[in-house]
Amino acid sequence: MTCYTAPAVGGALSRVTVVDLTTVRSGPTCTKILADFGAEVMRIERPGDVGRDRVYFDQADLHRNKKSAVVNLQDPRGVAIVRALAARADVMVENYRPDVKHRLGVDWATLSADNPRLVYASVSGFGQEGPYRDRPGYDQIVQGMSGLMSLTGTEEVAPLRVGIPIGDLLAGYFCALGIFAALLEREHSGKGQWVQTSLLEALTGSLSFQAAKYLNTGAVPPPVGNHHPLTAPMGVYGAQGGFMNLAVGNDEMFRRLGAVLGQPALADDARFATGPARVTHRRALDEILVTALAARPVAEWIETLNAAGVACGPIYSLDQVFADPHVRTFGLVHEQEHPAFGLVKVLGLPVHLSRTPPTVRTPAPEPGAHTREILATIGYDGAAIEQLAAAGVIEVTK
Repeated sequence: MTCYTAPAVGGALSRVTVVDLTTVRSGPTCTKILADFGAEVMRIERPGDVGRDRVYFDQADLHRNKKSAVVNLQDPRGVAIVRALAARADVMVENYRPDVKHRLGVDWATLSADNPRLVYASVSGFGQEGPYRDRPGYDQIVQGMSGLMSLTGTEEVAPLRVGIPIGDLLAGYFCALGIFAALLEREHSGKGQWVQTSLLEALTGSLSFQAAKYLNTGAVPPPVGNHHPLTAPMGVYGAQGGFMNLAVGNDEMFRRLGAVLGQPALADDARFATGPARVTHRRALDEILVTALAARPVAEWIETLNAAGVACGPIYSLDQVFADPHVRTFGLVHEQEHPAFGLVKVLGLPVHLSRTPPTVRTPAPEPGAHTREILATIGYDGAAIEQLAAAGVIEVTK
């Protein structure tokens, strides 16, 4: 575990100011990335924000390094606050349904007229246009609509979802990537632009070779469970004491596998001599492998096969992941003392920069912890802030 201290050099985005109107997960994932890279992220929360209902460790992970102001955007005075913040910001991020930002008056056209340098980013469930644009977007729904769930599981069982909110996460990652590109382009043009992505688009656009195969051949890929659809043997195999992953990616590696198993003739068998042949005869090959691998413990196979240059690995539970000595060298886990939650552990970003790395610096704030500070930056004095708080336009901490 690591208590992370920011390096002396500022973060890569230390000169960037972000107004964050996002909630739940996709948008906060995007702004978490910006914040970890050093941007000043001002999270504008709604009174009674539904996002607060999430468990403490989720909040601690999503909102570290951010500031929080509670502003009621149903009140014109609240909208005026956000517009004033956007007028001096570099980036605005929102993940409303497409019509909401227009009704509130915090849409791209309105805010870019006030600040032509503004990079305005939108994450939605289904995009800003199209027949589904106004539907509520949830990760569970887009995992099905993207086709991803049709590729998981087996023909004998119902479609299976991925065990993490992959649509939310990918949309957040792609949104952050678009913001980085827009900020870089602004260095040349001096102009901001509207960055858009959605859960459905991000997940559909990540189908990789599965989509490429369908688009170019018309063949609809079936679910193949834990097997790779284009390579064999590549999948999950049992051995004494549990299961392991085996990934034999080429003919030479398959020859080495046969040697380790004590069956060197496998590589010369016409059914298994080439990659396409092994895929065609996958079931026959699996029968041989299942019998052979059952003879020894998982850990022994992993040691022996890796030593022979055959790609394989254990299938960990999360306690095993974070106990693994190699995983620990990444320094992913950071400890923080949170004023409300006590000691919390969060995951840092899985990327390293030699001079300006992403860092975990401050714990997730309590809602409204920075309302006074944030409003002061746009000219509100103490008396005005207290009046707005009394009127229910903002919330401030005691």
